[in-house]
Amino acid sequence: MVLLVIKTLTLALTCIYVSVIFFLRKGWSSIPVFRPVEGILKTKVSILIAARNEESKIALTIEDILAQSYPPELIELIIVDDHSTDRTSDIVLSYKDKGVRLIRLNEKEKLNSYKKKAIAEAINLASGELIFTTDADCRMKADWIKTVVSYYQETDSKLISSPVVYHQEKSFFERLQTLEFLYLIGLGASSIGNKMPSTCNGANLAYRKDVFLELGGFKGIDELASGDDELFLHKVASRYPDRIGFCKSTDAIVYTDAKENLPEFISQRKRWASKSTKYKDKKIVALGVAIWLFNLTIFANVLAGLYLADLWILALVAITLKYISEMFFLNPVTAFAKRSELMIYLPLLTVIHIVYIVYIGIAGNSGKYIWKGRLVR
Repeated sequence: MVLLVIKTLTLALTCIYVSVIFFLRKGWSSIPVFRPVEGILKTKVSILIAARNEESKIALTIEDILAQSYPPELIELIIVDDHSTDRTSDIVLSYKDKGVRLIRLNEKEKLNSYKKKAIAEAINLASGELIFTTDADCRMKADWIKTVVSYYQETDSKLISSPVVYHQEKSFFERLQTLEFLYLIGLGASSIGNKMPSTCNGANLAYRKDVFLELGGFKGIDELASGDDELFLHKVASRYPDRIGFCKSTDAIVYTDAKENLPEFISQRKRWASKSTKYKDKKIVALGVAIWLFNLTIFANVLAGLYLADLWILALVAITLKYISEMFFLNPVTAFAKRSELMIYLPLLTVIHIVYIVYIGIAGNSGKYIWKGRLVR
């Protein structure tokens, strides 16, 4: 009787997972590749970056933004130094004569979300109609702003998520992360394509300033250190469910780096996972729990298979179906990012992903973590 229950539960959760992945493929396919129509670009934009101890990379990010093909008189770059202890501020100030503005946070009371505070402070001073957020260690092509603004003007979206891709990997571990990260980016895009926005990435996000002010900014989601992207996406989606877009263009990609080692990777993913139970749309939370249970069930079946070989067979069936569905989903996503060569790692990632999801699902919602040298929750 117990064995029958285990088999039934495993097969049911496997069907749910496979159905979700096929649904994501539908969402991805429903978003056409964006090709801008020639027209007058007239939108004033404010690019906002919250930076903390980024002296080694921030100059490259600034140079990329200053080299954009978009009219410079319509670009405002504001960088908020979040209590850096290195030369970040000095580097930003060296670009003052090129119009780059620096704000220094000087909060004396401890906050749990310095990044949200930094973005909110910058928005208060921003003069652009459209707010862009990115990170201080990102790289962009010259047509990044032009492409996203063209999408904005053609679609009149209230919030636009755009792709983020890891690049310049230096190890097998970083290449594996790139494939896993493309899964997450594809998931966020697909949820938008399916008219059920769930995730996005603050390294490449744009939204109207008046919408930010209309919704009270980060009020109601400011208790978490993270969530300036996904949780704000949910606020916008609750008010404007049909005005969320994904700019599916290679020119709109923002590039960043994978984590160099496992502790940094785990800390990052714990931070991301800490937002999951705060989603207002409980259907998304319930789906996340079901996916976590699916992976937990496979893990448990593998362990229990030491005593009952039938459960190993059951686990193998679930893993095989997991791999096939993920391959079906990731093939077009990696092709879009021009990283199809990473698919060779999918069999390994499919297996590692099981242990990773089980662990992060617990760790990300059961304690504190280190972010930018601070202990936060």
